[in-house]
Amino acid sequence: MRRRNLFLLGVTAGLAPALRPAQAEGLWHKYVMRGQVVDRAGATVTICVGRADGAEAGQTLTVVRFKTRPGAMKGAPPIIERRDVGEVRIETVVDDHFASGVVVSGRVAKRDMVELRAR
Repeated sequence: MRRRNLFLLGVTAGLAPALRPAQAEGLWHKYVMRGQVVDRAGATVTICVGRADGAEAGQTLTVVRFKTRPGAMKGAPPIIERRDVGEVRIETVVDDHFASGVVVSGRVAKRDMVELRAR
C-alpha cells in the first residue's frame, strides 16, 4: 500500500506541470490532502473531508498524528508511528471537499489526519 501511494504521488507530481490549474488542484486534493486538518482557529477546525467523502454534520472523527523516525539499521525503511491524538465533530459540511467542525477532545493540530471509525 505504501509503495502504491508513493507511486501515485510521484505520478501526480510529474504530471502536475502539464495539467491546467484546476486539474492539478483536484489531483493534489485527492491523493495528498484528503482527510487532513487544513486549519485550526481555537476549537474550530477545517478538515479536508466533504460531501464527496460521505461527511455529515454530527459525525465524530478520530484525529491521528504520524511520526516518522529512521529505520533500525542503515538502509532499513523508516518506522512510522501512528498515534490517536483526539476527536473532532463535524458541525457543517461546506462543500464536496471541506467541512468545518469543533475539537471534542485532545490536542489537534494543523496537518493531522482525520478518519471516521465504525463504532
